[in-house]
Amino acid sequence: MKNNPPELPAARGPQPSSQGPSGVGLTALRDQIDAIDRRIVGLLKERQAVVEKVVALKKAAHLPVYHPAREENLISGLRAQARAQGLDPDFVEELYRRIIRQSRVAQTARLSRRGVRPGARVLVVGGGGSMGRYFVRWFGDAGYRVRSLDRNDWPTAAERCREADLVLLCVPIDVTGTVARRLGPYLPPQCVLADITSLKAEPLQAMLAAHSGPVLGLHPLFGPTTSSMDKQIVVVTPGRMEDACQWVIDQFAAWGSVLVQATPTEHDQIMGFVQALRHFATFAFGQFLCRQNASLNRSLEFSSPIYRLELGMVGRLFAQDAELYAEIIFATPQRRAMLKDYILSLGSNLEMLEKGDKNKFCEEFRRVSEWFGPFGEQAIRESSYLIDKLIERF
Repeated sequence: MKNNPPELPAARGPQPSSQGPSGVGLTALRDQIDAIDRRIVGLLKERQAVVEKVVALKKAAHLPVYHPAREENLISGLRAQARAQGLDPDFVEELYRRIIRQSRVAQTARLSRRGVRPGARVLVVGGGGSMGRYFVRWFGDAGYRVRSLDRNDWPTAAERCREADLVLLCVPIDVTGTVARRLGPYLPPQCVLADITSLKAEPLQAMLAAHSGPVLGLHPLFGPTTSSMDKQIVVVTPGRMEDACQWVIDQFAAWGSVLVQATPTEHDQIMGFVQALRHFATFAFGQFLCRQNASLNRSLEFSSPIYRLELGMVGRLFAQDAELYAEIIFATPQRRAMLKDYILSLGSNLEMLEKGDKNKFCEEFRRVSEWFGPFGEQAIRESSYLIDKLIERF
């Protein structure tokens, strides 16, 4: 019979202590942290109670949920306070943006259920399309009586327009004028005629010519997959009888949209940069990668987060509808002329590259950097946030 080996005494080394250097036990310190956390949760509850009062006031006064200037001022003040108290300002900003967004989403959810003119009749022209279906659902959920008019419904157009309070054109840019002219004779005098095209000058003129009543240009800068209108930008271009159109604008505000007012000319000029130039530059980048037969998978193995982010935006473009982007890019002669200037601008750098002129590059870099001004710091902060989130994802 084999004897078991005798048990060896446990090795002794530095043993963990429940006492901190100041003599305060670890348990006591954790109790302090728990107490602080309970106070934080209590303060969040207290903050939410005040938010509820704000919601009631906004609801009564038809005020928008989102106030960009106040939010950015709040964040800037909190960042300064964090620095003064030895805290990481980026951490404090991220924490409060989450708190603020939660508050804003809660406000939007409450206000979006309310129609500014509950029971009003809304006709969505092109209601079978993706954006048309989107607005049919949102107006319907807000308590409006919603009808749809599509390509095969024209024999009933007069009946569907009868007593309409809003006719919203959700059709392609190139047929917006034609549709407005066909509907004009059927529209009640008090009916608001509005569109959602990404161009405003020509569609607005066509609507003004087709309808003698209230006319409003709208451009929602989001797509039909957007689950919430919270902080989504909608450009408003007044046409005629602004007071009569105000309830439509107020409804978008109640849904949480950020409303930006512009003239049709200003809108089309700025959207040339925001949409046409950006989409074309992205198209050209992807086209060049394709012509070079670059290995996407291999390049991603070497990629930094910022490259992955940039390539993701290129891939996103080519995963969508070519005709949609062609319509935006080639919409007007002015946009095509601007894109020609962009290509010529790229060509102006050819001599610098051929000579390897680093001094010229740095000179241009500094000139453009000065033009961007304070936005540079904001851009670093925002892009760093996106990069950090991308790193967490992958």
